[in-house]
Amino acid sequence: MRKPYIAGNWKMNLTPSQAAKLAKELAEALKGSTTKVMIAPSFVSIPAVMKAVKGSDIIVAAQNMNDHENGAFTGEVSAEQLLDLGVKDVILGHSERRHIYGESNELINAKVLFALKNGMNVDLCVGETLDERESGNLEKVLTDQISIGLKGVGKEAMEHITIAYEPVWAIGTGKTATPEDADAAHAIIRGLIEKLYDKSVAEDLIIQYGGSVKASNVKALMAKENIDGALVGGASLSTEKFLPIVQFDK
Repeated sequence: MRKPYIAGNWKMNLTPSQAAKLAKELAEALKGSTTKVMIAPSFVSIPAVMKAVKGSDIIVAAQNMNDHENGAFTGEVSAEQLLDLGVKDVILGHSERRHIYGESNELINAKVLFALKNGMNVDLCVGETLDERESGNLEKVLTDQISIGLKGVGKEAMEHITIAYEPVWAIGTGKTATPEDADAAHAIIRGLIEKLYDKSVAEDLIIQYGGSVKASNVKALMAKENIDGALVGGASLSTEKFLPIVQFDK
């Protein structure tokens, strides 16, 4: 059975001291929790957050990473730098990286391969825009993003991959795909993984839903067959809002 996996992407929010305070609150509140939990602070907050959650089961991830070992890449962060801080997980391909900063499927694939080469776990984000959905291209968009994003990733490495389905039109808009719509997209993803790999890989794959997830809709989403977790944005920025999402089954 797939273990629920709830992640909080803090994006460009919270100072290091604010992030550490929130992380400490979450670590205290989630003692004994059986749900897999990840938080992704901004790069400058990672050291303080790592210290705040030390001794807990909370995973601290990076929100992005470069696909080179080192060099003249101003403003970028390397796998070596993250690993030196104790960070072994990274979010790649988030829609904001794709649509604001122009990251292509091919670049995201290079990052995925580099992360895996360095022994890291990847939360690979995929999802369609409203225009793509309304024009009937949902399956094509997901197929391209996943087949290219995972190109060169062997079957054995898939245990280090989580996929987060995030319909772009539902991120930060207050709009949420219905549980049925979300589950249908997750089923497409799981079917594609079965074609690319095999049934066992598809059945073991954790697929999160992301897009205006909150306490009021998380139970309905998590009740669906193909939805295994959530990648949460704004609602992960406070203990009051994030804790009920993590504890959706309570």
